[in-house]
Amino acid sequence: MIQSTAQFFTKIMQRWLPNAFLFALILTLVVLVAGILGQDKSAEQMAGYWGGGIWNLLTFSMQVLLTLVAGHVVAQAPLVKRMLRALAGVAHTPGRAIVLMTLVAMFCCWLNWGFGLIASALLAREIARNVEGVHYPLLVASAYSGMLIWHAGLSGSIPLKIAETGEDTVSAVMAGQIIPVSETIFSWPVLVIVGVLWASLPLINRLMHPAPSDTYCVDAKQLEDQKVIAPSIKSLPPAERLEHNTLMPLLLVALGGYYLVNFFIQGGAIGLNTINLILLLVGLALHKTSVNYLAAMDEAVRGTSGIVLQFPLYAGIMGMMVESGLAASISQWFVSISTAETFPLFTFLSAGIVNFFVPSGGGQWAVQGPIVMPAAEALGVPLNEAAMAVAFGDAWTNMVQPFWALPLLAIAGLGIKDIMGYCTVVLLWSGMVICVGMLVFF
Repeated sequence: MIQSTAQFFTKIMQRWLPNAFLFALILTLVVLVAGILGQDKSAEQMAGYWGGGIWNLLTFSMQVLLTLVAGHVVAQAPLVKRMLRALAGVAHTPGRAIVLMTLVAMFCCWLNWGFGLIASALLAREIARNVEGVHYPLLVASAYSGMLIWHAGLSGSIPLKIAETGEDTVSAVMAGQIIPVSETIFSWPVLVIVGVLWASLPLINRLMHPAPSDTYCVDAKQLEDQKVIAPSIKSLPPAERLEHNTLMPLLLVALGGYYLVNFFIQGGAIGLNTINLILLLVGLALHKTSVNYLAAMDEAVRGTSGIVLQFPLYAGIMGMMVESGLAASISQWFVSISTAETFPLFTFLSAGIVNFFVPSGGGQWAVQGPIVMPAAEALGVPLNEAAMAVAFGDAWTNMVQPFWALPLLAIAGLGIKDIMGYCTVVLLWSGMVICVGMLVFF
């Protein structure tokens, strides 16, 4: 049944799903029309909201891009690649390959979504080279399914934002209240939901594997990495020798490490900026020389072109959603039908809908936080539970929102249509698990 369902959705996506950029343009048009018809705004007003919002995510965009690029650089390090190659050797059959891919992807994305996306894509390539008969689109979809739990992990932007202090954080939504990660990421209800997904999703993905006659296997030669011949250091001029020297990068790693140790000793909290600094320093330590690090960085940046292009578009969509009142109307409608018992569930569902139009955890929190948190306080719902309901909703519909799949697909060499049918099945299953969790544990 699961295999047939996956094939059904795959055929639909292959026929009807546009590319990610066109998807963003369609969403822009949908929000424009909805604002005019549903919020009684003029076309001129909606255009103003779009233009006024298009650059509002520049700071957060840079933070997110640094997370993605720095995570990519770490995943490209020779040591990490050897570890991925050794992991790929554990899978000897297509079924084991899918299970292994899912487990590793979820673990890596829980650690850091940027690192997880890239490491999963690289592992998918390694597995495809080593395991005969594995269905490559499902393998890549399994790699992307790890993003399902990123917002309940160490790089989740909402739990990290509300754990930070400072005027520029979204914690201002809660009148300065700070919620530590011990009450969000590491709370037992969140850990239970993540644990159930971790145990069940590999089996769901495994059951979607098609019959051998319908399996698409990629040519292993297409996945070979380009071999770079290192020059002889002695033959290089002094400036280039310095570029291949390990001393200066290690001094910077030592400086950054010293700062981070003092930062955490003095009570500093984990946030997007500290995560990015850690990734930058780890990548530099693993690549050892500045020339190797910059080469990896250059390759990583090239994989972000689609995201760079789409961030302003989604910022414009967010501007229309917020200024027209559409986002508030969606959130307030779900709040209006909620009780203290159903509030987390309806908040989760509303966040899943809003995520289609604002596929950024921090951006979505800026939209929904001012509505969700006061309502939770009025109903007597713990604020940490309300925040994590938004976080789970944001991560949930990423399964069928192509925005964050772009860098993974660029490395894997596939299109969004190839994996989205399988991701739809993941969406349905995980939606049931999280909904039950919201009702039982929240």
